[in-house]
Amino acid sequence: MSFSTTEVDDPTLTQQSSALSLDDHIIYTWLGVTVTCNVSNSHKLSCKLKGKPVVKKTLLRDVYGEARPGELLAIMGSSGAGKTTLLNCLTFRSDRKLDVSGFMMINGLPVTSRSLTSICGYVQQVDLFIGTLTVKESLIFHAMLRMEKGMPFEKRVARTEEVMRELNLKKCENTVVGIPGKLKGISGGEMKRLAFAAEMLTDPPILFCDEPTSGLDSFMAQNVVSVMKEMARKGKTVISTIHQPSSQVYGMFDKVLFMAEGKVAYLGSQALAGTFFKNFGAMCPSHHNPADYYVNLLAVAPGKEEQCRRKISTICEAFSNSQVAMELRDIGKRDKMYNEAYQVMKKISKYRAKWYSQFVAVFWRSWISVLKDPTALKAKLIQTINMDQDGVMNINGAIFVSLANMTFQNMFAVIHVFCGELPIFMREHTNGMYRTDVYFIAKVLAELPMFLTLSTMYTIIVYYMIGFNSQLERMLGAVVVMVLVGNISTALGYFISCACASISVALSLAPPIVIPFLLFGGFFLNTGSIPNYLSWFQYLSWFKYGNEAMMINQWKGVKNIACTKVGTTCPKNGMVILKTLNFDEKNYYFDLLMLVVLMIALQLGAFFMLFLRSIFKLV
Repeated sequence: MSFSTTEVDDPTLTQQSSALSLDDHIIYTWLGVTVTCNVSNSHKLSCKLKGKPVVKKTLLRDVYGEARPGELLAIMGSSGAGKTTLLNCLTFRSDRKLDVSGFMMINGLPVTSRSLTSICGYVQQVDLFIGTLTVKESLIFHAMLRMEKGMPFEKRVARTEEVMRELNLKKCENTVVGIPGKLKGISGGEMKRLAFAAEMLTDPPILFCDEPTSGLDSFMAQNVVSVMKEMARKGKTVISTIHQPSSQVYGMFDKVLFMAEGKVAYLGSQALAGTFFKNFGAMCPSHHNPADYYVNLLAVAPGKEEQCRRKISTICEAFSNSQVAMELRDIGKRDKMYNEAYQVMKKISKYRAKWYSQFVAVFWRSWISVLKDPTALKAKLIQTINMDQDGVMNINGAIFVSLANMTFQNMFAVIHVFCGELPIFMREHTNGMYRTDVYFIAKVLAELPMFLTLSTMYTIIVYYMIGFNSQLERMLGAVVVMVLVGNISTALGYFISCACASISVALSLAPPIVIPFLLFGGFFLNTGSIPNYLSWFQYLSWFKYGNEAMMINQWKGVKNIACTKVGTTCPKNGMVILKTLNFDEKNYYFDLLMLVVLMIALQLGAFFMLFLRSIFKLV
């Protein structure tokens, strides 16, 4: 997405273009916003090779508008009218596949995504918070990352308390946010007020809201709009899309912007909307919701498409020729876009907190979340296996099953949690709360103690229940191997989660990804019998290194193995077993080193995938 700017040579505005103070009153103007996209398969390579022309669809056409401080502006329209597309453009969050053009200005200065993020709040339609944290903990986390650098922690907590009192959240400050279907928490209305509270912590001069009343009853919807109205009264600029407001809610808006077929049908005072539409023979009946009436007036009814589109075109053209629209178009000709101002605003930092502060905050939240929602450790009781001929294969099988179990339990545990948090990360990262590397490092380190503890406990319990080599140093060696394998599977879980679009896709792809590594691990196939053209794959398998290390740890130094069957050839000692499996006891430390290398490689791969998602906004 790119917005054009016009360069001029007047240097007088450079001083005015310094970073906007949060105390400034914001006049937000958008000029000539047009959005197009490719239709269906016209962008595909096959269509291009066949010479088929690219078909474009216009979502927004030459949209002008303005929002002023002290006013609550509501963007309304029927489904497909373009209200959400417009809001995404105003907040610089449009899909990268869309072709967007136009000017965005704050107080006559060109604005960038970074400079806007630093001074605005954005309440989105879907509220995303960590469900195991309380209301107060959630707000303290936002205060740590979004308030001014250098502010003492006590002042951040005091601001949190102040905002909770303003939004009537004190009564539920120690209640967990909740996870739908899993953990009971605060109500829908309280959740929406929490979303507003998170944005109000910084006292932003401009606030965007995406259908904030969706899913709320009329009473709660009116309460939410009252919060927006109160912010406007304090001199803030408030812009919101809204769906099916009640007549009482509609009456609370200062200005309304009606969209139809991607064009502006009306922008102005809600009290004067009736006068404008009356010119087209459309008078809202008494005791009828004006919002519903005007939205229906501008909708395309099935079976009457041609007639409705002619009416919409007439209304939109009339507004385009109105005094209000002409004044907005004149802004683009009258106000100068200074390149110097643009460059200064472009240098505004996206993040309010320093790297260390970001890390502390994200680590604190991740650690609290882990403590409140620990993964249950389940162990299956099995009988102790004797160290004899019959027990050799049982022990070898138990070693491999333990490795597989460690892999799958850690991997699925990460996928279930991490996939659910990715939308929260994407929103908070876009809002400029923290960097991608801060989130990933803090998340990994916060969960590391849990996975280390669970892997160690699992290994110790299973080790003596199965009856592995009873020497203490061998048990500790097994713990080291299993912990490394556990961390590899955790890293794999991060990688798959970051690479997949949803938890269902991740859970579907995880087993097929693991199976090839499992097959080349040295249990199902003897490594010496693998064909040359496939032998390279075994060196990527953590099962190979983990299995070999565990086998060496188990059988090295075992001098005597009882033979329980007469007339059969029995392995007399551990060295024979290792040779049979094509394992070399000299490879033990090399195996540990390769496990560390694979763990680091997968962690780096997971971070790279997360970084790509943050760059390309892949939610």
